[in-house]
Amino acid sequence: MSQATATEITDTGVIQSVSGPVVTARDLDARMNDVVYVGEEGLMGEVIEIEGNITTVQVYEETSGVAPGEPVESTGEPLSVDLGPGVLDAIYDGVQRPLDVLEDKMDSAFLDRGVDAPGIDLEELWEFEPEVEEGDVVEAGDVVGIVEETVTIDHKVMVPPDYEGGEVVAVEAGEFTVTDTVVELDNGEEITMRQEWPVREARPSEEKQTPRTPLVSGQRVLDGLFPLAKGGTAAIPGPFGSGKTVTQHQLAKWADADIVIYVGCGERGNEMTEVIEDFPELEDPKTGNPLMARTSLIANTSNMPVAARESCIYTGITIAEFYRDMGYDVALMADSTSRWAEAMREISSRLEEMPGEEGYPAYLAARLAQFYERAGYFENINGTEGSVSAIGAVSPPGGDFSEPVTQNTLRIVKTFWALDADLAERRHFPSINWNESYSLYREQLDPWFEDNVDEEWPEKRQWAIDVLDEEAELQEIVQLVGKDALPEDQQLTLEIARYLREAYLQQNAFHPVDTFCPPEKTFSMLTTIKTFNDEAFSALEAGVPVDEIIAIDAAPRINRINVQDDYEEYVEELKADIKEQLRALY
Repeated sequence: MSQATATEITDTGVIQSVSGPVVTARDLDARMNDVVYVGEEGLMGEVIEIEGNITTVQVYEETSGVAPGEPVESTGEPLSVDLGPGVLDAIYDGVQRPLDVLEDKMDSAFLDRGVDAPGIDLEELWEFEPEVEEGDVVEAGDVVGIVEETVTIDHKVMVPPDYEGGEVVAVEAGEFTVTDTVVELDNGEEITMRQEWPVREARPSEEKQTPRTPLVSGQRVLDGLFPLAKGGTAAIPGPFGSGKTVTQHQLAKWADADIVIYVGCGERGNEMTEVIEDFPELEDPKTGNPLMARTSLIANTSNMPVAARESCIYTGITIAEFYRDMGYDVALMADSTSRWAEAMREISSRLEEMPGEEGYPAYLAARLAQFYERAGYFENINGTEGSVSAIGAVSPPGGDFSEPVTQNTLRIVKTFWALDADLAERRHFPSINWNESYSLYREQLDPWFEDNVDEEWPEKRQWAIDVLDEEAELQEIVQLVGKDALPEDQQLTLEIARYLREAYLQQNAFHPVDTFCPPEKTFSMLTTIKTFNDEAFSALEAGVPVDEIIAIDAAPRINRINVQDDYEEYVEELKADIKEQLRALY
């Protein structure tokens, strides 16, 4: 929403009171969710409550110095985002103001209040290649042309979803700005490369389907034990320092999505700075081009106005839906939804609403569901298929998973990656607790893994889960009586579980090879540990002591599979050595 909309003002009211980001105005002719400009400086805000002639506005900027009696001007339009070429490789704030453009305008990294700019460059020329001809009939959502938005992504220019469609009477190839008409229809509708869409309204689709393809992340603990589907929803709760942000960075870098939307929602400035500095320098492993060529960043740090934090989640999901409509698979990272909920709590308290559990508004669960429900695998209205996968970090105070944001999120999402501070302290990363985490997508994704990796994938995964479950039970006994008091078969189980934890579940995000592990390598590592398990128990049954079994030279080499670039030959040799050395003991 640009400052230019001030020419479309429907009416003017007067500020009655100011309470932080919440401003009340009287005699303002506006509707719910309309964007307004507040005070002499024209601060952007949104109507959130209307009672009689009193309108309540949440302001997306700092309101210090704003006084009663100053004007409030309504645009008559809801908070919307600019959609078109130029959204990728861009860094926005919570209401889609491009931060690099504002920095140039201010000649400073610190922005003045009231400054604004369109979400996409209205003057840049783009090469438009038509996909339709005169006489063709198009409907809402149909692709009418292609623009090379970045070196990685072709932007598909579509008939806006709220158009009727009709017969093409004029179309032309060439260079155009996003506001130029590129296609004219017989009913007078003019199609440009730019669309506007209200952030709180889901873009239409034909049908929401059951996702059956995994979002391959390259992280063994996720792909191997707790997979996420393309179009799925996941939560990553964890206390401070447990690795939520690094896990989301890994997903953003390596997940096999076409487009990545990263929403930094109320996170610390140094973490967001790391994202903003790292992403432009990262190489896309798929294409070798910069990762930013298929990424859009929304940076709303903890020192930015709280109201803009509440809207940034909707800005991100709306952009994600736009690229989904083109037939792309989009991964949305929201870091973190707890800060978003805290923003809702603050605004709710200033509205003097009845608080719910721990002071959060009573509609917390509904708002969380509203956000996650916009994810999914869709058949679009233009006949293509696309997906939005929503991955939300949760920051429960003190790591308490029983608090309202975590609990309400768990009722909605189908994948739960529980981060554990104890694992992080032991330098086990990613610190995802395998006993508390789960994925409800396993069964519907198993056919894909069987067809594309190995038909034994579900069987081997279940074996690993069973061993880790048994280890958790045995550890309670070990803490009471010691490891040596256990029968030899249980001692051996603990050793097998140790290799699962150290070689399979641990992964170094900063190692050039181990940072990404394809599903084939993930399966190879698991089969190697299973080979050691089978041969070791055979030796134990033959009377070989546990100490001799675990002392073979080949066993420690399991821990080095992760750093092998050409792992196939290494794994085959290792399996052969394990069998040879263990069978030589009896």
